[in-house]
Amino acid sequence: MQLTAAEQDILDGRHGEALAGILREQVSVGEFFGAERFVEVTNAHFMGDREVFGQAGANYLTRLADAGVTVRVPTTRNAQSVDFEQAHLLAQSPELVEGEKETRVLLRRLGVSTVNTCIGYQSVYQPRLGEHVAWGDTGTVAYANSVLGARTNYESGAAGLAAALTGRTPEYGFHLDENRRANVRVRVTASLDDHADWGALGGLIGERTRGYWNVPAIEVVDRPGPVSDELKHFGASLASYGSMAMYHIVGTTPEAPTFEAANAGRELIDEFEVSQADIDAFMARDLPDGGPVDLVVFTAPQLSFFESKHIADRLQGNKVSDSVTLLLTTNSLTCEALREQGHMEAITSAGGIVLRGTCWYVMDPAAQREHFGWGNLVTNSAKLVNIIRAHGYTPALRRTDECIDAALTGKVAGR
Repeated sequence: MQLTAAEQDILDGRHGEALAGILREQVSVGEFFGAERFVEVTNAHFMGDREVFGQAGANYLTRLADAGVTVRVPTTRNAQSVDFEQAHLLAQSPELVEGEKETRVLLRRLGVSTVNTCIGYQSVYQPRLGEHVAWGDTGTVAYANSVLGARTNYESGAAGLAAALTGRTPEYGFHLDENRRANVRVRVTASLDDHADWGALGGLIGERTRGYWNVPAIEVVDRPGPVSDELKHFGASLASYGSMAMYHIVGTTPEAPTFEAANAGRELIDEFEVSQADIDAFMARDLPDGGPVDLVVFTAPQLSFFESKHIADRLQGNKVSDSVTLLLTTNSLTCEALREQGHMEAITSAGGIVLRGTCWYVMDPAAQREHFGWGNLVTNSAKLVNIIRAHGYTPALRRTDECIDAALTGKVAGR
């Protein structure tokens, strides 16, 4: 890789051996992907949930903090594994709670803002078109590249933190124009009336055209352009089912005023149509005959203010079934707004639990299943459906109001 004088100074140890070691790791990543140089970033988003990286990760953070290094660009943390005030409600282990407390202290020593959110693009920071950032988390990266037109690869926890500490990341992948062009064309005739429909669309496209370097361009017929929460669910699902980091919605996202602009002459690997029947069949894969429900979860990604308000409005004056646990996850900023507007009270009075600063699937859901005996789960998040099977649950994707009905009645209707 071609290094600037400032980068060579870091590599030569003029800013300490700890930072030199981090840049050496970044050079290795860059050379693996054929990067010729680094690109300076203005913002970083770090995935660092204790359930995943464990004590080894904490030891790594300790070494960095003890070396005195701190982030060079504004850096936020993704969802953590615990809501400290409500960990007891989900029987989370004392070890995990104490581990998250340790992690929070370490990250703050490094200068990371522990806002603990996967929807920072809706509530903390929105990069501009063409801005280079270093973000982790599947839905976050897909949103940044696609909706905002910023430029980032999927940065692992260690890679995202490295970029935050050095202020740069290797210039490869979605930092380069040629990798952002569409090579899949999808025509959609489905009505897409709910966030779950957009999630199902992401799942269908992701399954069929799976691959990190594939970029679909979606042409939606006879429907207004999608709004932020719909794009959020679509991108998170596309990333989960397809490992994709970018998409275009023709006429909506900034690099796709037309299909021709989004494609820019790149050879297509696939072209197909998604109908309403396809969406309905995707949702009918699980619990097609309906049945009792143990758990209704709104998470993955965290909920925006308006998503939460809709649920609060539907729950107003109602009660969650005694046989069901209703969980919502969001960040502390949204929680405060919900409290101020009275929506938090509507949710909790109905029997719902709002978890702050976390996403449920990183809260050790397998242990909760064993502890509470949970099995059937209903959600409007296609991403969660794809993830949570590995933890022993039987999940079903349903539209938002169907999920709320399931929470109130204790059962989900068939499809």
